[in-house]
Amino acid sequence: MSRRFKTRGARNAAAAERAARKPPKAIGLAYADDLGRIYFDDEVTPLADGGDVRVPRRDELILAPPGTLPTMLPGRAPLLEDFTVPDRRVTLGALLPAGYTRLLLPASRTGAHAPTLPLFGYTYACVVDDELYVAAMHTDASDDWTPRAFAPGELEAIVDARRARDPGNGVLAQLATCSLSYACFTAQNVFLERGEAALPVSPKCNARCIGCISEQDPGAGIPSPQTRVRDETSADELCRIAIAHLEAVPDGIVSFGQGCEGEPLLRATTIARAIERIRAATSTGTININTNGSMPQSLQMLVDAGLDAVRVSLNSFRPQTYAAYYRPIGYDLDDVFASARLGVAAKLRVSLNLLTHPGVTDDVREIEAADAFLADVPVTMVQTRTLNIDPERYFAVVGRPETAPLGMRTALHRIGLRGASVGNFTHAH
Repeated sequence: MSRRFKTRGARNAAAAERAARKPPKAIGLAYADDLGRIYFDDEVTPLADGGDVRVPRRDELILAPPGTLPTMLPGRAPLLEDFTVPDRRVTLGALLPAGYTRLLLPASRTGAHAPTLPLFGYTYACVVDDELYVAAMHTDASDDWTPRAFAPGELEAIVDARRARDPGNGVLAQLATCSLSYACFTAQNVFLERGEAALPVSPKCNARCIGCISEQDPGAGIPSPQTRVRDETSADELCRIAIAHLEAVPDGIVSFGQGCEGEPLLRATTIARAIERIRAATSTGTININTNGSMPQSLQMLVDAGLDAVRVSLNSFRPQTYAAYYRPIGYDLDDVFASARLGVAAKLRVSLNLLTHPGVTDDVREIEAADAFLADVPVTMVQTRTLNIDPERYFAVVGRPETAPLGMRTALHRIGLRGASVGNFTHAH
């Protein structure tokens, strides 16, 4: 029997954690109708997709944490335990809050005219004892990444006051858009004077990621969820923001390379000039760059200028899988690995920004490749990021695993065995 799902008051994090430790009982179907209304049916079990389609294990499910957003997958019907498809039911997924890593995807039968899904991280969702559960694990916590509730107009007033102190700064104008329109935490941190602050710098890129959130091919059929920075920002604009942030937050972080831009190493000369000026003004905090690691020589220029930390992004430790997603121009995975090695040799804090996806990250071959690299290059941290993309589109590009995946928990555990901490956020040290 199907019943309308009634959202209960959000539990606090402690209550969610206590409930998550209790073993769930029968797994029921959570689904949507064509209008997006959510229902559940505890008499049938929805299948999950983890590279192979199967019933989820109990230890893969937790109570949906506060901040979880249920989302319908239009044109897709949920697959049930006997591989049947219920009539007129739309697959329901969930979008996880920061600090959680996705373990499984929703399993669906896609209709002939189903649209490509927007760039979000779709997670398996179900109902247990009238509560929404998701296939995820809690992997990190940070006050700087905890959503803050603003009174009406409060954030706008904070942004306006900060911009009034530096009215001609084009970088601040971009960060204002990212803060107010996209709720970007690292952009908001500039105005809230906390944690890791964004310093977008490059409108150009040397990769054509199929899941790029700031620039999509016109023929891809999906919109970019963010607007990319258009101008080549100056060292002076960047310095004014960075110095003010590190003076206000002595243990804070300023980071070149954000979701609203291309590849920052393409502007290494400007960044190096900015780093030298920042360090001439203050010795506090951490200067970081988020990069695809494509240009080791340019990274060396930044190290020489005084860079403290580097976070290198990749979706895979296998060349073919990496290239299928990133579609690099003029570089390959060996260059990415060389940048990580360079950072370790220079005694920087080196993190990997690992774009995770069930069925790829936990593929046996992927785990072996990750293990081999991490044994050779002892990075400080591996930060997991849910890869925001239509799962069918991603599998079509990189391929499904040849054998049953070992599971996301196993993949992350193996990474931790090599000495790297596994989490989601950069923490000040």
